[in-house]
Amino acid sequence: MDLKKLPRTEFASAVAQIAGERNIDIQSILDSIELGLISAYKRDQKEHGVIVPDEAEFKVELSPETGSFKVFQILDGDQQKDVTPPGFGRIAAQTAKQVIDQKIHDVEKENLISDYEKKLGTLVSGTVLKVDSYRMAVGIGKTEGICPREEQIRGENLTVGTRKLFLLKSIFRGEDGQKSDIILSRKDPEFITQLLAREVPEVGNRSVIIEKIARTPGERTKIAVSSTQPGIDPVGSCIGQKGSRIQSVLNELPPEEKVDVVAFSKNLNQFIVQSLSPASDVKIVSLGDKTVVVSVPEDQLALAIGAGGENVRLAGELVGLEIKVASKENKPEVKK
Repeated sequence: MDLKKLPRTEFASAVAQIAGERNIDIQSILDSIELGLISAYKRDQKEHGVIVPDEAEFKVELSPETGSFKVFQILDGDQQKDVTPPGFGRIAAQTAKQVIDQKIHDVEKENLISDYEKKLGTLVSGTVLKVDSYRMAVGIGKTEGICPREEQIRGENLTVGTRKLFLLKSIFRGEDGQKSDIILSRKDPEFITQLLAREVPEVGNRSVIIEKIARTPGERTKIAVSSTQPGIDPVGSCIGQKGSRIQSVLNELPPEEKVDVVAFSKNLNQFIVQSLSPASDVKIVSLGDKTVVVSVPEDQLALAIGAGGENVRLAGELVGLEIKVASKENKPEVKK
């Protein structure tokens, strides 16, 4: 409907102004008002003791020029009966205002959702608004995001008012298309990638590439990095001078979570050795299709295995093999 062709009555001017300022289709506003008036009519009848059958059909004839309307019940043979109650105008005016306000709210939210869709996979700063056993509501800009329990770091208890970074992971849209939720995560490995990209310029400009990440959120993360330019130390770039860059990453994680940055190598033996950092003097004993056996000095055994076996397990995820570790003093026999 052309805004310029609407006569400048108070109703038409109001609808045209809202449509123009909020970039909402006029017909969409009028259709919503008509549906709202039918609902208001049914409520009004119920309050006056009139039972409206569920199967009864109604339509509203609404004049976009004047805002005047009539409610009709559709009878057999497509006949229409004017059932507009006397004095219904006040209720209709309230209904129209409520419908328009809701329409504005919905459109503004959809515009925000569309903006966030363009930023999926990046970080956003948010304030925890509400926490229950299923999810966390987070204030992000002019709207809210949801961090479900399965996207939270186990053991990290963020309280209301806490401000943290979150990964914009996805947009969930309800089946009716009316409800949209912005899904946030602190558990996804991509969260670590984006933290590094934020703190390490070489990662941001892709002169340092994050090849692989293995993570147990809240406990340990291992990151394998490589360089696309000669002379750039990928591990040193991520660690920073005196550990400043990696410390900034750690500040966004639970204090218990450790982060190891190791050099990626296409040489599998070399990559296996480096993946077991911070353990040193690692030697390959045997290498199979699915398993590798390594040995380390006795004083490096605890570092290689890690608390609860976490270090060796995540190193195995990086290299794509099961790693078995033994001390050099108790080197395992290898079956030939």
